[in-house]
Amino acid sequence: MDFLISYQERKAQREHPGKDLLSGFFLREQRAKVRACTNREFPFEKERRLKKMNNTTTKAAETVKKAGTTRNTGVRTMVQIAMLAAVATVLMLWEVPLPFIAPSFYKMDLSEVPIMIGAFAMGPLAAAVIELIKILLNFVLNGTTTAGVGELGNFIMGCALVMPAGFIYKQAKTKKHAIIGMATGIVCMAVASALVNGLLLLPAYGKAFGMPVDTFVEMGAAIIPAIHSLTTFCLFSVAPFNIIKGIVVSLITLVLYKHISRLLKGSQA
Repeated sequence: MDFLISYQERKAQREHPGKDLLSGFFLREQRAKVRACTNREFPFEKERRLKKMNNTTTKAAETVKKAGTTRNTGVRTMVQIAMLAAVATVLMLWEVPLPFIAPSFYKMDLSEVPIMIGAFAMGPLAAAVIELIKILLNFVLNGTTTAGVGELGNFIMGCALVMPAGFIYKQAKTKKHAIIGMATGIVCMAVASALVNGLLLLPAYGKAFGMPVDTFVEMGAAIIPAIHSLTTFCLFSVAPFNIIKGIVVSLITLVLYKHISRLLKGSQA
């Protein structure tokens, strides 16, 4: 600024050689002209400033919108998890034995159907959460008649079925991947049921109620003569029981999922 004023004073001295350039009025006049010139905003500068302001405003609006969308999605997911867990808890009340394949204390329910739907709609982790909430709600509402062993088994087998199915379907949401996922889940559940029952659940159940493990073998042998040990009981009775349950749950899910998924997506609109 001082450089411009000095330049303007020298220029005025050349243009007005006989004028008193040191008078206060003349200096103030020249300095005012220089300031007006330097403070002027050219069109391209104004356009750049406005563009920068618009970009800043747009970014701020997008950030707020994204934060609001994330918050709404989280709330909606929690609501859907709670809803599906409640339905699963109700379905868990209706149990059906399969006396042609397993002793009567093995009972099949359809509580994995809404959980499988949740696995397809929200992913395998959400399905595990729904499974856990179902077990906890059942404890609160109905208590336990198996010292918690049956509920633990239900949770493990349920996760073994729905989590692989949900993971595979998440990779590509097509009917083919849904079928592959459910088939994989059935195999995983069958293998897990044989291992977990033989190594953990049946010994724990027998210890809790003072029953030797041979009692289960005798009950299984009364249905399937080929059963003569705990291993054959798990292979010929427990695993087939869970395969049947997995097939029934998968077929019902295939029929219902598209209809229910429209409702879930409609709640997202």
